[in-house]
Amino acid sequence: MKVSVVGVGYVGLVAAACLAEGGNHVICVDNDKKKIDDLKAGIIPIYEPGLTEIVKRNEAAGRLIFTTDLKSGVDNSLVIFIGVGTPSAPDGSADISAVLKVSEQIAELMDSYRIIVTKSTVPVGTHKKVSELMTAQTEVPFDYVSNPEFLKEGSAVEDFIKPDRVIIGTENPAVMEIMKQLYAPFMRKRSRMLFMDTASAEMTKYAANSMLATRISFMNELSALCDKFGADIESVRSGIGSDSRIGSAFLFAGLGYGGSCFPKDVRALINMGDQQDCPMTIPAAVQKANYTQQDRFAKKVCDYYKDADNITLAVWGLSFKARTDDIRESPAIRCIERFLEVGIKVKAFDPEAMENCKEELGDKIELSSDGYDILAGADGLVILTDWQEFRTPDFDIIAKELKTPVLFDGRNLYDPGYVKKQGIEYHCVGRQPFKDRRKS
Repeated sequence: MKVSVVGVGYVGLVAAACLAEGGNHVICVDNDKKKIDDLKAGIIPIYEPGLTEIVKRNEAAGRLIFTTDLKSGVDNSLVIFIGVGTPSAPDGSADISAVLKVSEQIAELMDSYRIIVTKSTVPVGTHKKVSELMTAQTEVPFDYVSNPEFLKEGSAVEDFIKPDRVIIGTENPAVMEIMKQLYAPFMRKRSRMLFMDTASAEMTKYAANSMLATRISFMNELSALCDKFGADIESVRSGIGSDSRIGSAFLFAGLGYGGSCFPKDVRALINMGDQQDCPMTIPAAVQKANYTQQDRFAKKVCDYYKDADNITLAVWGLSFKARTDDIRESPAIRCIERFLEVGIKVKAFDPEAMENCKEELGDKIELSSDGYDILAGADGLVILTDWQEFRTPDFDIIAKELKTPVLFDGRNLYDPGYVKKQGIEYHCVGRQPFKDRRKS
């Protein structure tokens, strides 16, 4: 099938590459000439496992084309995906101006029937705005489809190729069949496509992310209460996660959520409720709890050092989660900023997010390409991201190199009893530092 994807950011590029991998001919369009030139040169603008290989393979096969020419994409495609950004506006709403602009441009360029598919995360009701805008611009027939993405950074390629579900918002049976054919390569074992009206498809995206954010924030609030009562959040997690009605996913206590999706989507859902005089009290509480958790952990670290003068901390982790270089709304960055505010110096390492952090924080912190190098002479080690390579570190080196062998673990990566045996003072989230419990 001939497809174009407008916007080659995180969502658009992953979708385009995976659709090409499925055998489709895909034209990627973006108005950022440098980004397009880089992609043509094999430079991938984001770190995502497996993405580079798929992009290069399909470009070499002629199934993936990069261009700044929107007309070329419109002229040579039946299905046109819109994957441009919808960042948070100052009031928390999703800014869909880019979606509307692209829709208008497509309408002006169409000379025959097209299917317009929104991949961007857009507020409920966007389908009406886009349809009305395009109808005002052209008499050429078209269909609008809401097809929200459910990609997790760090496993986005696998999520697209082996999706839990594919939501298609349309009530046109002919369009349903076309979308079935488009996604058929990813449905070999069984169909996981769900068809519904466009408003419900738009709402599903916000509902899913807000539900997951709620689980995270609830566990983080429980972890604070566990600290007060001397309970162990890991034991609590195992206890409630074994209930089939609850399950074990997204029940890990830590620093809270970040990135480009959860914070933005929770804010947008709150805003949609306010606009309709239907307050979203639970998402509002979730948002507050998330920031509180990050500040709570940072305060725990800062309070440990009564006098911040001449204190230097080694920090492992800058991205908002493992397997990505994304530092947008990263709890790690927020914690580091709190350290800096009280005068603590920071030396940091991350496997992939160093360049992005340098752009964000400049020379406010010292960055190193080796996590162990920054331990020498530091007054403590702080773990802020759950990278796999941090999970079994050399504790002998940590204990030897740190000025004071103390470890603050914001991701609960280690068993408290084991770390104690290594001669390291251990502080984590919702667990008693030196109780040796069996890990579940």
